Amino acid sequence: MRKQSLFFISLVLFPFVLFSQSANIPLNRDYYHLLDRYEIMSGKFSENFHSNVKPIQRVQLGGFIDSLYSNELFQENLSGRDRFNLQYLADDNWEWSKNDESDSRNPFLKYIYRKKSDFLNVDQGDFDLHVNPVIYFSGGKESESDVTTYINTRGVDIRGSISKRLGFYSFISTTQAVYPNYVREWTARNGVVPSEGFWKEFKTNGVDYFTARGYVSFDLVKKYVNAQFGFDQSFTGTGYRSMILSDFSPGYTYLKFNTKIWRINYTNLFAQTFADAFFTPTGSQDGKYPKKFIAAHHLSINITDNINIGLFESVVIGDSTERFDISYLNPVIFYRALEHQGGSSENVIVGMDAKWNIGHSVSIYGQVVLDEFFLKEIKAGDGWWANKVGGQLGMKYINVIGINNLDLQLEYNVARPYMYAHKDTYTNYANYRQSLGHPLGGNFHEIVSIIRYQPLNRLFLTAQMNIANYGDDTKNTNWGKDVMKSYNSREQEYNNKIGQGVATDLFYGDLTASYMWKHNLFFDVRIVYRNLSSEIDEMSSNTTYFSGSMRWNIAKKIHDF
Repeated sequence: MRKQSLFFISLVLFPFVLFSQSANIPLNRDYYHLLDRYEIMSGKFSENFHSNVKPIQRVQLGGFIDSLYSNELFQENLSGRDRFNLQYLADDNWEWSKNDESDSRNPFLKYIYRKKSDFLNVDQGDFDLHVNPVIYFSGGKESESDVTTYINTRGVDIRGSISKRLGFYSFISTTQAVYPNYVREWTARNGVVPSEGFWKEFKTNGVDYFTARGYVSFDLVKKYVNAQFGFDQSFTGTGYRSMILSDFSPGYTYLKFNTKIWRINYTNLFAQTFADAFFTPTGSQDGKYPKKFIAAHHLSINITDNINIGLFESVVIGDSTERFDISYLNPVIFYRALEHQGGSSENVIVGMDAKWNIGHSVSIYGQVVLDEFFLKEIKAGDGWWANKVGGQLGMKYINVIGINNLDLQLEYNVARPYMYAHKDTYTNYANYRQSLGHPLGGNFHEIVSIIRYQPLNRLFLTAQMNIANYGDDTKNTNWGKDVMKSYNSREQEYNNKIGQGVATDLFYGDLTASYMWKHNLFFDVRIVYRNLSSEIDEMSSNTTYFSGSMRWNIAKKIHDF
């Protein structure tokens, strides 16, 4: 079955009866932190969504917000800043919340900003439309060079619904940017711009790229089964990182089904991704890029009101013929069984995630991922190369030691050598030369700590520190970090351990102050310090840069790797 199968399937589904539907909330760590914060404070999981499956639909968030407004005990413990945040969320999703106060007092020319959150909007009952400009202007300076860094992004964000039954979303932007030196070096080494697709060189030290995302969304079974088809990213997990499926790589074409009933949420994702991307020092090359396919499912169960367990399995399917095996469309079978029965050598990854919300202030979460392993070899303890496992353990602490709106997150991530790698680019766990899991690939330890404080309604302070150590690869060696290298080029069969190869220590620190002047219009001041210490001097780097930015309807760009 050829790659057109996914498109055919999506067309087949359209004749079904459609029900109430909305667009998703774009992936934005600051925004989703508010959702996590209020779910923890409420003392129980939301009945509207499972927060370990992202993105979340706006209609689901609207129901969650309304449930918080009707919870008298929850309301009694809110600070004034929390009330401001809840009202912000309600106004940002006014078409789905009963508690919005979204009408503007003085709309411009009677049509512009009639709603606080929308530059233009149409609300005609059967047709709902929201149109917003997207702007990201940033300028900065690196202390180690004379290079001026900047980001110049212009675009548009459109969402809406037809008869509340068919939801749609589109995001289009163009960007010219000069990133800090370590990002430029990463691009030169990997041939791609972090989290982006096709790109070209722009003037001196700059890059120029176009970003587009979009999808349609509809319910196949009212309130229970949702289908989406489009081009976007996904994220699985509760942490800052995801070892299972992250949003580090750029978007991809996908068909997704999400079934939510009782305490169960079941997600099926079928995606067409890029097996490779051809490039020169001046940017991507024009031409047809090789494709591959991913089929994944994630089962999330709320065991109690505050304990959740999720199971994940995915298979990467592909070869030079770019054919998709129709048997992987089965939404419930174990892919490992299909792989063995079909005699194929596809890449199957299995994993588990869990979360425990304690009281009204703490959430403990984690993930375990198995790329490949053999129990006999694990018991032997000889460091067999194919025991490819990774894990995560984290904690979120809300209102630290009783200080309102002071939140702490601590997270530990680890992966053995050759994690996410496979025999070739058609079966590795990557998209457009970028990991679909953790940004560091394999062969690392990492600690992430984040402190968030909101001293005023519109002022948000964030301090982040990442500490990692890993074993790097050189051009002619493969010690298990680079997911794009075939594991057949490995250095040794046994005695593999985390940190083997070129010993490297990474420190990343970020202090950011963000002020929301108007709804979704932010002004940021930021200081970043990054130090990469490698036993090979040429691979070491040290960067400090300062920047200021104005963001309108777009998340901060963070390159913390």
